[in-house]
Amino acid sequence: MLSVYQFQTADRIIAGANTLSQLKEHLHAIHPHIQRALIVTQPTVRRRGFSGVIEQQLTEKGIAFDVCTAILPEPTVQNIEETFAAYSGNRYEIIIGLGGGSVLDAAKILSVLMTNEQKIADMLGTNAVAKPGVATVLIPTTSGTGSEVTPNAIVTFPDQELKIGIVSPYLLPKLVILDPVLTLGLPKPITAATGMDAFTHALESFISNKANYFSDMFALESIRLISASIVEAYENGSSIEAREKMLLGSTYGGMALTAAGTAAVHALAYPLGGKYGIPHGVANSMLLPSVMEFNMDHCVDRLNLVAGPMAIETAGLTPEEVAQRVIAKIREWTEKLNIPQDLTAYGVQEENVEALAQSASQVTRLLNNNPKVLSLDDMKMIYRNLIVK
Repeated sequence: MLSVYQFQTADRIIAGANTLSQLKEHLHAIHPHIQRALIVTQPTVRRRGFSGVIEQQLTEKGIAFDVCTAILPEPTVQNIEETFAAYSGNRYEIIIGLGGGSVLDAAKILSVLMTNEQKIADMLGTNAVAKPGVATVLIPTTSGTGSEVTPNAIVTFPDQELKIGIVSPYLLPKLVILDPVLTLGLPKPITAATGMDAFTHALESFISNKANYFSDMFALESIRLISASIVEAYENGSSIEAREKMLLGSTYGGMALTAAGTAAVHALAYPLGGKYGIPHGVANSMLLPSVMEFNMDHCVDRLNLVAGPMAIETAGLTPEEVAQRVIAKIREWTEKLNIPQDLTAYGVQEENVEALAQSASQVTRLLNNNPKVLSLDDMKMIYRNLIVK
């Protein structure tokens, strides 16, 4: 456990059903003189009417606005920079991100591009953003990344076939709205992938070398909430109770990774997204059981501590057997949630393993958090475990 640690997140968080309609009540606290806002969202979210709720409230407040729906799933650096170029001629006092993790990350990056004479490449890594950005409001419509409460944003660099992170306190929003109504009726594949992504954030933060009392608190509660609701949310997408637990679990997972950071699962997932376009949550879900099995001899005690929040029966079992049950439960979820466990379905073959491992080895920011050191051969083995012959 680290002896010195810190925690910082969004300025204000509002949670509960139909809280999206309360946005206008908090605008003054975000910025006293808002004249123009940029709403960054997705076409599907706008079609569901959620953007309209925001647009109506801005209109009532006399605030002009533009709506951007140009952000791609798993956005590339070119996509975000072209979007910035399209809107940089306007002056915005706030940027409102409404959507999944890709939209929220893009909104955060756009906010600092608006105020810094830097390109995205100049911002990569930790604390490389020079100045605060435009104030942001982040409103997730999926329960996955926890991006709304983290100082992180991920962007894809196709030429490097890798996803790379920007980490800066300047990416933290002024306001977060957690409205589970926005997640009702999400398609099953999105519910599954984003939910497992959130669980991965919590579990990796809990076993991280940087784990601390702050991250443990959020991680364990995230694990408890998600374990109790992920299958129900998948099978009964209209359950507001399950959706609310998943949304809070996702946010707590984001807070956990803010305090401790993720580890090898994410490091190995980034090349899968960057080169093969595998959705981030799916890549994490595929890798999580294998990476935990690899890590187990270095974190048996930590895996035992999550068994309770996961509602796993442990009576009469050895610590190693409890840890195996935790991993077995994760595998059981991937089966129930119909998450693929075969990389060949995405075009990955044996001859690609070397390049994947080389790319993953570059993500030292996350690999250094892992409780067990991974060699290149270890990474290759983990990838090979997911190539069904």
